[in-house]
Amino acid sequence: MPFPIVTITILLACIGFSLYAFSNRSVFEKYMFNAYAIKHFNQKYRFLSHAFLHSDYGHLIINMFVLYSMGGIVETLYSIYFDRLGVLVYILMYTGAIYASSLIDYYRHKNNQYYNAVGASGAVSAIVFSFILFLPKEPIGLLFLPKVLHPPAWIFGAIYLAYSFYMDRKNKDNVAHGAHAWGAVFGFFFSGIMDLIIRQPDLYNSAFYKFFNVLFKFD
Repeated sequence: MPFPIVTITILLACIGFSLYAFSNRSVFEKYMFNAYAIKHFNQKYRFLSHAFLHSDYGHLIINMFVLYSMGGIVETLYSIYFDRLGVLVYILMYTGAIYASSLIDYYRHKNNQYYNAVGASGAVSAIVFSFILFLPKEPIGLLFLPKVLHPPAWIFGAIYLAYSFYMDRKNKDNVAHGAHAWGAVFGFFFSGIMDLIIRQPDLYNSAFYKFFNVLFKFD
């Protein structure tokens, strides 16, 4: 298994930048996501920079644990599926997910100067759903649950996506559930489309076909 250099680099960047911002509030406020500042002060860098900041240690640990445990697998899968283009496509997926997961909140809050957000959750969700596309039968579960309660990846994904969209609609906490959901959707379709474009497999060898065949058993 090749060393997941991109995943480790992102992980170290997130940890380093977040820890620095914990002790320097001005840095935190300068680089967090604020749609009002993006629109009215042209601070477009916030689209990207906010994904390397976290609100507290718990937020940072959870995101980095998922990034470390699943990012390396997905980066390896990209290298297998896309050969020499794997690293580039993986970087494009992660970066694209940061932007894709933020767009809805940008349009919702571009005139609200008090809405802020931080965290890699949207991009991490894209990694999780790329994993689900390529390995839909693999079990996924929470650490504190026994393995017997770890459902197949596609079932976990369906529950996660339904919960995220539901909570986003309720809008009763400080979690950016919409960013989680749209990051997940982006990761799933980006990985599948890249599979079709780069590998150009026939339909029966595509990641999309294999995923939906697990659900509906076409053959």
